[in-house]
Amino acid sequence: MYADQFEIYHGNANPDLARKICGYLGVTPGKAEVFQFANENIFVKILDNVREKDVFLVQPTSHPVNQSIMELLIMIDAFKRASAGRITAVIPFYAYGRSDKKDQPRVPITARLIADMITVAGADRVLTMDLHQGQIQGFFNIPVDELTAVHMLSNYFRSKEIDRPVVVTDLGFAKRARAFAEFLSAPLAIIEKRRQGNLDKAELMNVIGDVRGRRAIIADDEMDTAGTVLVIVTALEREGVDEIYACATHGVLSDPAIDRIRASSLREIVVTDSIPLPPAKRLHQITTLSVAPLIGEAIKRIHRGESVGALFSSEVRFTQEMTFWEAGEQQQRYFDSADAGADGGAPADEAPASELAGTRGAADR
Repeated sequence: MYADQFEIYHGNANPDLARKICGYLGVTPGKAEVFQFANENIFVKILDNVREKDVFLVQPTSHPVNQSIMELLIMIDAFKRASAGRITAVIPFYAYGRSDKKDQPRVPITARLIADMITVAGADRVLTMDLHQGQIQGFFNIPVDELTAVHMLSNYFRSKEIDRPVVVTDLGFAKRARAFAEFLSAPLAIIEKRRQGNLDKAELMNVIGDVRGRRAIIADDEMDTAGTVLVIVTALEREGVDEIYACATHGVLSDPAIDRIRASSLREIVVTDSIPLPPAKRLHQITTLSVAPLIGEAIKRIHRGESVGALFSSEVRFTQEMTFWEAGEQQQRYFDSADAGADGGAPADEAPASELAGTRGAADR
């Protein structure tokens, strides 16, 4: 019974997402100290007994990237030395993912280096979301579960009932964008672009597909400085598209992305909370969807030894329904379930997640 418990811990990269995941599962976040000394050394201390437990560490490697990576590595090492039964690194956003090949002379493959560091630190498996290229999974010598937000994003736009939509993407995201387009029953247009050196600047080559007179949805895995998006917007406007939306799983939104978006003609940009969006970057044009229920469901299934892939095949409708999940309502549902269980058993159709998982119980009201 004791060894069957799982625990969720987090670093400082995205604590809000970790709390939402715990809210979905009806559990309390584990207690740990993760901070930086005056000399910039990072210190981690686990305040719970985790011996032989199934531990999930929620830590996207987002801004500040290098500090987030070091926090993750040190946390993994701390849990390994505390005799955790299994350590899963939950990395909603995988930094350095674009450095996945030698496309210039004498350059590193940093995505592989980060994978080696995570493995050597002591992680037993990785749970991530929409890697820049799926082949990055092969950089790890441990199991990797890659989730995708494509179903949630496509369901959001389907609910808007956009007339005559067309999904627009570049070659790198074409495979997942094809699924996006199929969910919307929309055609797919491909943007041929060329990146100029090591600068965050793209040069548009061609628009492949018929976009004239349609409403465009630009889809990608990551939105960084928004330079590529604006180049695509300009090309689409030139082709006669006058209503343009954009979406991405990871809203990095590095400077000067916000200024560019504010000055653009984009109707709406939809991103997920895989990366925290600070108040200064919350424009009226930006909509944020939470991936907490998707990650929470994956954590529950990994712990139980159930299929994660079913979320994107046989149970895809369940995944799409997560689009409009609200943290407060979901938490209240689990609290109500827990109360019902205390009064004489959980509802017949669903037991509280904390009871099923054998965790410490629901969070305090």
